[in-house]
Amino acid sequence: MDGPVNHVANSPPSAVAKVVLVLEALPTCRGISEISRATGLSTSTVHRILQELAALGWVRVDSDHRYLPSVRLLSLAGQSAGVTQLVRPILQRLCAATGHTVHFALRSGDEAVYVDKLEGDRAYAMRSRVGLSIPLHCTAIGKAILSGLSRAELQEVLARIPLTAMTPRTIINPDLLIAHLAAVAERGYAVDDEENEAHTRCLGAPVLDHHGVPVGGISVSALAFDLDRAKVRACAPLLITAARDASHALGLPNSAAPASVPRKRR
Repeated sequence: MDGPVNHVANSPPSAVAKVVLVLEALPTCRGISEISRATGLSTSTVHRILQELAALGWVRVDSDHRYLPSVRLLSLAGQSAGVTQLVRPILQRLCAATGHTVHFALRSGDEAVYVDKLEGDRAYAMRSRVGLSIPLHCTAIGKAILSGLSRAELQEVLARIPLTAMTPRTIINPDLLIAHLAAVAERGYAVDDEENEAHTRCLGAPVLDHHGVPVGGISVSALAFDLDRAKVRACAPLLITAARDASHALGLPNSAAPASVPRKRR
């Protein structure tokens, strides 16, 4: 039989095996009936498993009522390419609208990792690259991620990570950084004002999962002279919209608050 069915004949799969069969079918099957045929499980069993996985954030349902792996599942499996594929069209629109380099990064523990990058139309190129790890405390994406954490988690993270001064502008005082992040959460985007690298300015907004928790971020980056205050104000709404769209693409319900609305600190 084709597909992921692999349990021994006449030996019904265990509850765990049923979940694994459904997860294995997700990359190629989308609807309940299709997954049922591929796994040999009843449609009622498949529906129940998918509903539980969706409630736990391991799968998501798109606008056509198809079941897809969530960003949480893709990240756990190391399949950032699948996440990138979902977000790439949004990055392309943002890059075209601003003319600047656009990055997409996912949180990985106490840092973030670039998983996609689109160069802008400028004569210069940014030195960043896909796969590069970036600190949370002094980058636009990093600060956007931190701004969406609960107060307790934020304090735990800041107690663990070294607040290294990457430039003279880096905020290395924890209390000042917490106050700064509150302002970031209020306006919906962060600014790296030459805090991670001299002569480089970036804007970052958080990308949220289905619970509204930041799993990464999107940024717009340029040399500082090319992204002055007026351009920051012009680019910020475009960035916030892109981050909101990316969050919805990765499972944030459409009824949830957009990325521009700060989450309450607990």
